[in-house]
Amino acid sequence: MRAFVFPGQGAQVVGMGRELAEAYPAARAVFAEVDEALGENLSELIWNGDIEILTLTQNAQPALMATSLAAFRALESEGFGIQDADFVAGHSLGEYSALCAAGALSLADTARLLRLRGQAMQEAVPVGQGAMAAILGLDFTTVDQIARDAAEGEVCQAANDNDPAQVVISGHKEAVERAAALAKERGAKRALMLPVSAPFHSALMQPAAAVMAEALAAVEIAAPAVPLVANVRAEPVTEPGAIRRLLVEQVTGAVRWRESVAFLAGAGVTEFWEIGAGKALSGMIKRIAKEAVVKNIGVPGDIAALKA
Repeated sequence: MRAFVFPGQGAQVVGMGRELAEAYPAARAVFAEVDEALGENLSELIWNGDIEILTLTQNAQPALMATSLAAFRALESEGFGIQDADFVAGHSLGEYSALCAAGALSLADTARLLRLRGQAMQEAVPVGQGAMAAILGLDFTTVDQIARDAAEGEVCQAANDNDPAQVVISGHKEAVERAAALAKERGAKRALMLPVSAPFHSALMQPAAAVMAEALAAVEIAAPAVPLVANVRAEPVTEPGAIRRLLVEQVTGAVRWRESVAFLAGAGVTEFWEIGAGKALSGMIKRIAKEAVVKNIGVPGDIAALKA
């Protein structure tokens, strides 16, 4: 069995997707449609822009989705498509890419939703008040307790359960700093403050969740062609109403990636295709499902290798 998985924020690089657009008209059409949906030349920023501007949340989210869907459409043009997957999943914003690939959301709606999501998440908390940190070498249960102990009346929670030894915490800056120090005291190999502009996947994102609830209510969501393993539940979902609710919950809820991959492996998935920029998910998957075969689909050569 096979799962198609789609990366989240942090995978962005200037130039991503350009080779795909040059090699495949179907990929080029994705970038053109995203540009049209947003009313701006996002593809120019993706291919030739400044990395600091590309990394702004409202730009990175639709840009990473566009790159993933360009890779997916290139795959389709070579005869590989959603019919070759048994499940889809995505890390945070990658969940939108997964839903678009599976036919649950239109490309134009996905681009507009992610632009709004990025803006709403950035605006939910004044710059400097929130933070995130990666805790390496401790399991989720331990880090979750550390976050609770460090909160001291502020928000501090485990936000991304990425793999058996990497958990990201999120919340008020001072609370996250306390938790990072406490994690080191309790045996973490490293506790790294992350260069992010907002405390994603924490209760502080509630204003953004409200914005997304309103936006998602106005968008048509179809049943995906294959089940989506949802971030906040780590289990499959196909019903459009449930997908809509979970996308709202996802803004403030934890990304349960370790459990999602474990579910997929337990369901019989032996092959994961990471579709889009970077290889971050591949490393996580290999640490969770050690026997799984992982393939990256981000440049034309990756697709050529599938056909070999």
